[in-house]
Amino acid sequence: MDGRPPLTETIVIPDLHADPERLEASLRLVPAGARIAFLGDFIDAGRSVPHPDDAAVLDRVMALMETGTAVGVMGNHELNALLFHRLDPDGAALRTRDAKNAAQHRSFCERFGIGTPEALHRTAWFLTLPLWLDLDGLRLVHACWDPDAIATIAARRPDGRLREDDLNEVARKETAFARAVDLLVSGPEVPLPPGVGFHDAAGHYRSQARIAWWRADARTWRDAALSVPDPDALPDTEIDLGSGVTFYGLQEPPVLVGHYKMQGQPRIEGPTAACLDYPKLPCVYCWKGEEALRYDGLRPVA
Repeated sequence: MDGRPPLTETIVIPDLHADPERLEASLRLVPAGARIAFLGDFIDAGRSVPHPDDAAVLDRVMALMETGTAVGVMGNHELNALLFHRLDPDGAALRTRDAKNAAQHRSFCERFGIGTPEALHRTAWFLTLPLWLDLDGLRLVHACWDPDAIATIAARRPDGRLREDDLNEVARKETAFARAVDLLVSGPEVPLPPGVGFHDAAGHYRSQARIAWWRADARTWRDAALSVPDPDALPDTEIDLGSGVTFYGLQEPPVLVGHYKMQGQPRIEGPTAACLDYPKLPCVYCWKGEEALRYDGLRPVA
């Protein structure tokens, strides 16, 4: 025993995206003695962040983890940053430094540069973040809890942490290990039925859809697909479960994720799994050991 009282609450904080003001507002909701758990995506501010500061967010989070006050998992932006700043054996960036990827990573690069010693040092810390956590009854992952993918990764990396020599393989996404990593940090995106598609919010035509795997009772495309401006554009038919989608079971321990930039009022969509990433109405979740997630566990971040 270290003399500290036992933890009675875990405050789960989703994607911060280089927003120090939201981080501090979230931390003000943490009661004394509670554990803090982060869901990744600490970096890369979007246009809605008023005063982005990747360094301030990373410094604060790292300090909390170093003292044992907080834990956290890796998000897709951390993985992308690892790849963006490193080169393959032929000297090409592991993640293409094209206009789209550079724009997504702009705030980090403006602060630390591209491939600089500081950028490499900062991103190396991301390798200390596990891809998933199981905290004595509460599961955390950035985008998707998939038992098969976790088993695939754990066979090589039992602690769930990537190493530098995994990155070239992960960047290519050609092996089962690499695809498992991608699924945990980016979530499932599956082909729609032949001839079916939709236009996303930016007007781009999509023939694949993100799936809300945490909706245990969702079985049709309309119920399960995410980021579809007009759900009626999708068929009201059952998803082919052979497509690789695994819906989270109602008998499983609770799991919380971020990543998906949900719209509307934050909500608990099922008793065992929920997404907390609501950029326009940010929230945290206060977990007190319950086996079924509670709506009143959601706390708005002012």
